[in-house]
Amino acid sequence: MRNETRGTVELTLAMVLSGTLGVFVVESGASPFEVVFFRCLFGAVALGAYSLVRGFFTGHGFTAGKLGLAALGGVFIVFNWVFLFEAYAATSISLATVVYHTQPFFLVLLGAVFLRERISGAKLGWLALAFAGLVLVSGVRPGDTASLAGLGFALAAAVLYALATFVTKRITGVRPHLIALVQVLVGLPLLLPFVRFGNVGGLGSGWAWLVGLGLVHTGLMYVLMYAAYAKLPTAKIAVLAFTYPAVAMGVDWAVYGHHIGLVQALGVPLIVLASLKVTLAARTPAAAPAPRTAAHAPEAASPAATRAA
Repeated sequence: MRNETRGTVELTLAMVLSGTLGVFVVESGASPFEVVFFRCLFGAVALGAYSLVRGFFTGHGFTAGKLGLAALGGVFIVFNWVFLFEAYAATSISLATVVYHTQPFFLVLLGAVFLRERISGAKLGWLALAFAGLVLVSGVRPGDTASLAGLGFALAAAVLYALATFVTKRITGVRPHLIALVQVLVGLPLLLPFVRFGNVGGLGSGWAWLVGLGLVHTGLMYVLMYAAYAKLPTAKIAVLAFTYPAVAMGVDWAVYGHHIGLVQALGVPLIVLASLKVTLAARTPAAAPAPRTAAHAPEAASPAATRAA
C-alpha cells in the first residue's frame, strides 16, 4: 500500500471514529463533566502506554515553557469537550457538530487580535458566508431556549478549540502524542471536583461507553490521525476532516432519528465550504504536516479534530 493511500485510510478511519463519539457520550449516561473526566483518565492510559512502547519519552523535547503551553492548551481542550457534550444534550449531535465546525474562523480572529495578522477581503467573505450558514443551521425559533443554549455551548466549544490550537501551535520539537498526553492529564485534577462518584458508580453498561471514549476515541483515534498527518498533503487532510461531521449527522439520524431540516440543510454546505477555504488558506499547500510538531494539536484533537473532537 502506498504511503499516501495508507495515510488516507488512517485519517478516514480516525474521522469515522470521531463521528461516532456523540453516541458514546449520550449512551454513557454520565454528565458532561464526568464523561470528560473519564475520557481523560482512560485516554491518558492509552496514550501513555503507546508513547512508552514507542519510546517517545526518551528525548521528549519538553522544556518548562513548552510544558506550560501544553498544559494551558489542555485547559482549553478539556473545557472544549465539556461544552461540546453539553451541546449534544441541549440540541442534537448533528446540530452541535456542524456549529462546532466554525472553529477555523475563531482561529483567524485570534490571529488578528493577538498576532496582528491581517484578515484579507476573501477571508472576510468566507466568514460572512459561514455566519449566514450558521444562522440557517441553527434553525432557532423565538423562545426556543434549549436550542439557543445548545447553539451557545457549541460555539463556546469552537472558541475553546481555537484557543487550544492557537496555544499548542507554538510548541515545536515535541511529538503530538506527548502533547495530547499532557492535555488529558491536566483534565484529571481540573475536573475531579465536578465528578460525583456516587452517580457514576451506578452507570452499569455506561462504563463500557466511557472506556471506549478513552481507549478508542482518544487513544486509537489520535494515533491514527498523527500517523496520517505525516503521510498526507495538507489539502487532502483538510478535505478528509469533513468526514467527521458527515458521519456524525448520519449516526445521529440512524441511532436517534435526529435530522437537520430543509432550511438547516441549506446552511451546512455554506459552513463546510467556508471552513474548508479558510483552513486551506491558513496552510502552506506544498508542506506536509510534521509528525514531531504540534501543528495539528488535538481536537481534535479534535480531532478533534484535525477537526476531531
